Amino acid sequence: MIIRAFQSSDEDAVVDLWTRCGLTRPQNDPRKDIRRKLAVDPHLFLVAEDAGAIIGTVMAGYEGHRGWINYLAVSPDYRRGGVGRQLMTAAERLLIETGCPKINLQVRSSNAEVIAFYRAIGFAVDDVVSLGKRLVQD
Repeated sequence: MIIRAFQSSDEDAVVDLWTRCGLTRPQNDPRKDIRRKLAVDPHLFLVAEDAGAIIGTVMAGYEGHRGWINYLAVSPDYRRGGVGRQLMTAAERLLIETGCPKINLQVRSSNAEVIAFYRAIGFAVDDVVSLGKRLVQD
C-alpha cells in the first residue's frame, strides 16, 4: 500500500469509495467537494492505493488556527488493517509541517465505531456544540 496525493484520475474511484463507505449525503455533491479541495491546499488530500485500487482517503485542511479532517474513508475490505491509522498519521504529519497546533473533526454522534477509532488514535471529545450554516446549496 502507498499513500499519495490525490490525482484527478482518482475521482471516480474516490466517489465510489465514499459512496460504499456511506460518507455521501444529498446536501454534499462529492465531485464538487473534490473540486473545492483541489482549489485549496490540494496536497492535503490523500489517497491510499493498493495494487492500483483506491482503498482509502483523507482530506485535511488548515486555516491558520485549527486543522480539520474530512472524508476519512477505508474500503470495507481493508478495515481493521491499519489503513485509516496510516492515513491519519500522514495527514497529521502534513498538518504539523504547516504549523497546525490542533486538529478538529466531526463524527455523527450515532457512529460509535468511528468515534472509538478516533479515540484509539488519541482524539478526545471536546465539550463543544457543532454548528453549521449552508452557504451554497449543492
